[in-house]
Amino acid sequence: MRLLIKQRVFSWTDTYDVYDEWETPAYFVKAEVLTLTHQIHVYDRRDVEVGAIRERLFALLHTFEIEMEGRPVGTVRQEFALFRPRFSVECSGWDVQGNLFGGDYDVLDGGRLVAHISKELFHWGDTYVLDIADPKDELLALMLVIAIDAAYCDH
Repeated sequence: MRLLIKQRVFSWTDTYDVYDEWETPAYFVKAEVLTLTHQIHVYDRRDVEVGAIRERLFALLHTFEIEMEGRPVGTVRQEFALFRPRFSVECSGWDVQGNLFGGDYDVLDGGRLVAHISKELFHWGDTYVLDIADPKDELLALMLVIAIDAAYCDH
């Protein structure tokens, strides 16, 4: 299955429209205004909040707590690396590998491909294509991409 994630360019906060492979709106992602850290909410097509991404306030590197339907499900933590950004995902045994700066990376569960993320060039705002192997991983994979993108918005 495939999701297309488009960041809105002229918005006060990080705002994304997410479409399914048939270009039907699937999710809406919006950050809170005027907070010290990223507080991002994910809504389904019925405008029901299904997830949240909250950045820890006093972390040395970007650290995001992911919640689904009000329950904590994992943490995305930026790790110190000299040449390539690296993130650890403490959730479901997932690992992120690839070119995060170029927006071309994989999410793996052991040797199993969970999702492939690619960034489309020549668009207003960030545009990502998220190919997900198993539909049950859709929401968590989406929130992982948004958390990684939020880590770079400060640079």
